[in-house]
Amino acid sequence: MQRFLTGSGGGAQNISPALKWSGAPAKTKSFALTVYDPDAPTGSGFWHWIVFNIPANVTSLPKNAGDLKANLMPQGAVQSRTDFGVSGYGGPCPPVGKHRYFFKLYALDAVLPELKHPAKAALEKAMRGHIIGQSELIGVYQRNR
Repeated sequence: MQRFLTGSGGGAQNISPALKWSGAPAKTKSFALTVYDPDAPTGSGFWHWIVFNIPANVTSLPKNAGDLKANLMPQGAVQSRTDFGVSGYGGPCPPVGKHRYFFKLYALDAVLPELKHPAKAALEKAMRGHIIGQSELIGVYQRNR
């Protein structure tokens, strides 16, 4: 599948960037989105955003959709718990140095069931066998002091 995800804005605040995509497979029933920093000094990286059940007819998320109070996420989409310990988007704030942020969008052939323990591992298990396309956008954030 072609690369179909683009984004802008957000920066180092807890404001999720606007994202836009196109070219999803015809059999897409929903999307899932994750944001991961593999360079975090945790030994296993850091999950900044986990969203699933974004409706198939949605092709963008506005800036700050990751703020639960802003109510900008499309109806039906679920924002799951991140490594911050809460749901919603947590912006980059790494220690000094350069960090990569992997925004991955998955096209799924199903709407996922309610997850008992909504987090990345539960999402990966639920998506197994349902991923029909995916795209990735890598952002880089550097903190100098």
